[in-house]
Amino acid sequence: MRKSVSGNRLRGLYAITDPQLTPGETLLPAVEQAILGGARLLQYRNKSASPAQRRREASALLELCRRHQVPLLVNDDVSLCQDIGADGVHLGQQDSDLSHTRQILGPDAIIGISCHNRLDHALHARDGGANYVAMGRFFASRTKPTAPAAEIADLRQVRSRLELPIVAIGGVNAENGASLIAAGAGMLAVIHHLFAAEDIRARAAAIQKLFQR
Repeated sequence: MRKSVSGNRLRGLYAITDPQLTPGETLLPAVEQAILGGARLLQYRNKSASPAQRRREASALLELCRRHQVPLLVNDDVSLCQDIGADGVHLGQQDSDLSHTRQILGPDAIIGISCHNRLDHALHARDGGANYVAMGRFFASRTKPTAPAAEIADLRQVRSRLELPIVAIGGVNAENGASLIAAGAGMLAVIHHLFAAEDIRARAAAIQKLFQR
């Protein structure tokens, strides 16, 4: 059963899966290590798998997340989120309509949306019922190297106009993440720096520790 998530839960490490980094049977152990290291939110992202595989993986991740009381979001797939009872979705600018998604998933779902470097997109997301906005890429990204670039000044501008949590994404790591938190990021979304690590739990803990400074 989906539970509402308070604003203070949307702070800390936001782990996003990648099928290239954690293929097949490595997915669940890798995610569990990230959670044990301190990840506060998980997004299941796999654009290359079949619908059947995506459902299997998302369902297994939801069971794992429930045990650890960590919310699970599904990337860009409102139907899958609804089918398995996940906690919410993350949408891109070209994905499902935000207001319609809120109507489908209900008031307790966590809905985030990518706003890149745009204040107008962030304000529109707030007005449409988003729980958080994602900004970036702030640094060179292995996962999305051609994504629109964002600057620290963009983050500060959005923070000054918006009360919603802001997720910073794009090349984020344990070394550069502190600057994003200082500029107003409430969560750091990490993919490669986390799941390519030899010790995922230790890497997650290092990122989560940035929020204690």
